[in-house]
Amino acid sequence: MPQNVATSAPAHDGNNGKRPPGRPRSETSRRAILHSTLKLLRKEGGFPDLSIEAIAADAKVSKATVYRWWPNKAVLVADAFAESSEDELQFPDTGSVHTDMSLQMRKLIRVFRSERGKVVAALLAGGQSDPELIEAFRERFLWPRRRQAYQTLQRGVDRGELPRSTNLDLILDSLYGPIYMRFLIRHAELNDEFADQLCTLVLHGCEQRDR
Repeated sequence: MPQNVATSAPAHDGNNGKRPPGRPRSETSRRAILHSTLKLLRKEGGFPDLSIEAIAADAKVSKATVYRWWPNKAVLVADAFAESSEDELQFPDTGSVHTDMSLQMRKLIRVFRSERGKVVAALLAGGQSDPELIEAFRERFLWPRRRQAYQTLQRGVDRGELPRSTNLDLILDSLYGPIYMRFLIRHAELNDEFADQLCTLVLHGCEQRDR
């Protein structure tokens, strides 16, 4: 039977969905802070050199305003990237698990190859020495995407495209692990064709094993 992926992640407001005391928070200010965070993270020397002071100054808000939304820099950076790609990385439902996964993986690859790829690289690099940062990246970006991918694969199981004995967690690692490896190591090209090849290799392998 497939294993269950984690289903709990904090709300994307830095306070577990609860508004802290004080003045109501401005959505305009929140979006300005997220925009400035991504902009400065690409321009500065990476996560260690990024500061809340610089973000607040660029967004034209106070440091207190930033901290009303986010408890620390790690959560802010992870939220900024996650929100910038939220709509773009939704999983389609075409009726074919192979098509759904391939289309979404292509979208992820395009994000990694865009300017936002520098943000992902900064998050992953900074997370090697900052457990708080990598935890925020997992909770704010990786786990929500993984839950959606899990649901997409489960639809394939329910439709009979994949065997019910399929280990969905293992399939997800096999599909997305190589994308992150190519993105980080850059030993080979990361493109749409690679996404299609992965889907064919992994998903068709599952289908063949059930015959």
